[in-house]
Amino acid sequence: MKLYYAPGACSLAVNIALHEAGISFDLERVDNKAKVTKGGENFWDVNPKGVVPVLKLDSGEIMTEALALLQYVADQKPEAGLMPKAGTADYYRALEWLTFIATELHKQFTPLFKDGTPGDYRVIAKENVLNAFKHVDERLAGKQWLAGDRYSVADIYLFVVSNWARFQDIDIAQWPNLNDLRNRIRARPKVQDAMKAEGLIKPAAA
Repeated sequence: MKLYYAPGACSLAVNIALHEAGISFDLERVDNKAKVTKGGENFWDVNPKGVVPVLKLDSGEIMTEALALLQYVADQKPEAGLMPKAGTADYYRALEWLTFIATELHKQFTPLFKDGTPGDYRVIAKENVLNAFKHVDERLAGKQWLAGDRYSVADIYLFVVSNWARFQDIDIAQWPNLNDLRNRIRARPKVQDAMKAEGLIKPAAA
């Protein structure tokens, strides 16, 4: 299995999930601007949509889209508990959060990272992000995790997308519940391993 990624992009969520599930996989870095992989592949040939994440299965089949890949990884190792049991209220709550993060946070950040986005639309997109973070913080009051009483891929996805706030001069500390969740996730050993693998954290000196 191979994960095509760009450091810190939404592919990091899949990277973390794979680490947490204990699934063996290879990493292939993608230059998002040149659309070339570190190994010299034309990334357009890998994914005609031209975006990460891409998961290449051992069968050669290609799978894309962060939300789908997070669910796929969780399903491969249900004993890891990265999704609540299918059919339960917590399961649908996790799906609800995954969808919210994808549509109300991830996609609202997208125009903020694109050159040429009109200034007036940037203001609207940033306001949408702020409102979404505020909603998350309010819903986290009195809770440790987004869905039920266990850490899930929804929390992982939120952690990765919320990391982008610093690039837009958004201080997550203004939302204490969200900030606490982020700190708990960042401290997890497997999360640290995934971030080190992408060069986002320097390994501790020997």
